[in-house]
Amino acid sequence: MADALGIARFPTALGVMGLAWSEAGLVATWLPEPRGEDTLRRMRRRFPRTPELAPPLAVARAIEAITALLRGERRDLREIALDLREVSALHRRIYEVARTIPPGKTLAYGEIAERLGDRALAREVGAAMARNRFAVVVPCHRVLGADGKLGGFSAPGGLETKLRLLSIEGVQMPGTLPLFASAPDRE
Repeated sequence: MADALGIARFPTALGVMGLAWSEAGLVATWLPEPRGEDTLRRMRRRFPRTPELAPPLAVARAIEAITALLRGERRDLREIALDLREVSALHRRIYEVARTIPPGKTLAYGEIAERLGDRALAREVGAAMARNRFAVVVPCHRVLGADGKLGGFSAPGGLETKLRLLSIEGVQMPGTLPLFASAPDRE
C-alpha cells in the first residue's frame, strides 16, 4: 500500500468525504458519509497512523473541484494527480479511459474495453471499477453495464450512491426521478 503523507476530510453536498495524498498525488478517496467520524473511521482502516493535516495547495484544489462537482457543477477532474504506483498497468489504462468520461455522460464496461482495443476486457473493466480507490476522481459511477444497466457499485450506499452521483451530474436512469424533482402526484 502506498504511503500517505496526510489525510483530510471535507464537507460536500452529499456528506463528509475524505482523501489521502502522497508526494505523487492522491492515494485514495472515500465517498461521503453523513457523519465525518464515519468517514474518518473508514480512512483509519487503511491509514491508521497517517496524520490528518491541512492539505497542500494541489490537494486543496482537488478538494475544491470535487466539492464543486458534487454540488452539480460541471468539473473535469482529470487534472487531479493520482499516485498510481500500486495500480496494475492494465487498471491504469482502464482508469485513464474512465477519466475521459465527462460529467453527465456514461460508458458501458464493453465500450471502455473497446477503447482499450479488446472487447474481451469488459470483465476486467468491471474488476478495475470494483477496486477503484479514487472514487469520483476516477468516475466509476459513470461506468454502466450492458444496455445501460447500472451494474454494480461497491461503495457505501451501493447503487443508491451511484444513482445519486449520476443524478447530480444530470444523468437520469430509466425508471428514476431526477434528484431535485418532486414525486409525481398520485390520483
